[in-house]
Amino acid sequence: MSVDRTQVLRAAAVLLARKATATMDEVARAAGIGRATLHRHFAGRDALIRALEEMGIDELEAAHDSAALDEGPADEAVRRLIAAVEPVAPLLSFLVTENQLFEGEGQNEGWARLDARVAALFRRGQEEGVFRIDLTPAWLTEALYGLIGSGAWAVLDGRVAAKDYQYMIAELLLGGARRSVEQ
Repeated sequence: MSVDRTQVLRAAAVLLARKATATMDEVARAAGIGRATLHRHFAGRDALIRALEEMGIDELEAAHDSAALDEGPADEAVRRLIAAVEPVAPLLSFLVTENQLFEGEGQNEGWARLDARVAALFRRGQEEGVFRIDLTPAWLTEALYGLIGSGAWAVLDGRVAAKDYQYMIAELLLGGARRSVEQ
């Protein structure tokens, strides 16, 4: 029987988004395969996490592309980005808690590419007079990621309705990031 690696990764992503401490046995069960089969594809938890990271970065880059970050007003581009990232938000929420992904020389350069694109969006919004200039683009980027991850967890945990996810993140972030007339 052939095992679809992407299907295994998706099952692992769903499980780990809900239970970050899941064992490899639990991941194998969630994917509907045996532990030995899982280990043939991923030598251990670190290899699985790195594969999930690659998948997550690819999906986030695709979300950035589909959100057309360079088009229209910056605040509307942020709204499009939030909507485009929603399907991968649970995986992002899990990945940003995996410290090993962000330590040392082995950090995937994909994270820097993603950060640069979002920071450029916020910088553009500042230059257009849409966003506050006292908040750095790097901070606004981190705030966006934090809200996306927290929102995903709140939806998964049943504390927030999925239909409210995009609205609540956009309104909270943009409400604090927009430049007021007084400034």
